[in-house]
Amino acid sequence: MLLGYSLWGMPDVSIDVSLPHLAGVGYDAVEIVVLPRFSTALTKMDAAERQRIPGLLKSHRLTLSAVNYYTALLEPDPTIWAGHLAAIKETIDLAVDWAQGDEPPVVISGVGGSPGELPARMVEVIDRAGAIAEHATQRGVVVALEPHIGAAIETPDLMAEVLDQIDSPAIRVNFDISHFNVMGIPIEESVAKMLPYTAHTHVKDERGRTPDYEYVVPGEGEFDYVAYLQAMKRGGYAGVVSVEISFMVQRRAGYDPLATAAISYDVIAPAFEKAGVQRV
Repeated sequence: MLLGYSLWGMPDVSIDVSLPHLAGVGYDAVEIVVLPRFSTALTKMDAAERQRIPGLLKSHRLTLSAVNYYTALLEPDPTIWAGHLAAIKETIDLAVDWAQGDEPPVVISGVGGSPGELPARMVEVIDRAGAIAEHATQRGVVVALEPHIGAAIETPDLMAEVLDQIDSPAIRVNFDISHFNVMGIPIEESVAKMLPYTAHTHVKDERGRTPDYEYVVPGEGEFDYVAYLQAMKRGGYAGVVSVEISFMVQRRAGYDPLATAAISYDVIAPAFEKAGVQRV
C-alpha cells in the first residue's frame, strides 16, 4: 500500500507549496481536487498549468492517486446536473492527461441525495452513472463514487446494491470508512463489504456516533488505524490509503493545513509499521 494525502484539506494552498510539503513530510501519493472552491479548480487551470502539474508530481516523486470532482449524482435540477456531468467528463479527460503510467488516476465523485430516497431514485442513479461510465470506459478511467453519511447511499449494503445494478467496471467506490465508523459499523464489516468494489480510499478520524459525532484530525479521535490496515491487508488491498481532512476541521479557528498534514503523517505512518503493512 501507499500512504497518500488528499488536497481536500488544502483548498487555498498553491500546488507549488502543497506538493513539496507533502513529499518532504514523507507521503507517497497525493489526490488533487479540481472543484471550483480549490486552487487547482478546472476553471483556474489553463493549458500550460495542466501540462506543468505532471512535472511537479514527478519532481517530488509523488504518485497521483486520484483527481477529485466530488459532486452530487442526484442533483435535482437537470440543468445543474448537466454542468456537473460536463465537469466530471472533463475531469476524466484530465486524469488521462495526468496518467503516470498505463493506468490513469481514479476520478472521485459523489452521490448526494438524502437518506431513504434511493428506492425512488434508483433509475436516476443508474442512468446518470451510466452516462459517466460511458465516457470513463472510452477513456480507460475508473470513477469512484463515495457513499456518505446523510446521503442517499450511506451504508455498505446500499453502495453494493447500486454498484451491482450499475454493473460497470468503470464505476467503483471511494471507500471512506469514516462514514461507516460514525454509524457504528465495525471495521471488519465495512472492509468485507466494500473492498470488492474499492478503487480508492479515504481515512479521517472521528469521535462519537451519529447524530452526535465529529470528524477530527488523525490522532484526536477513536479510529483504530492498525486494525483497519490489517483488515485491508487481509482483504488483499494494495492501493493508496489517502488521508482526508474534513471541512469540520478546516472551519476551526487557526486551522493550519500544512501542519495538519504533518500531524496526520506522524499518526498514520507508524500505524503501517505496527500493522505489518509495507509501503511499496
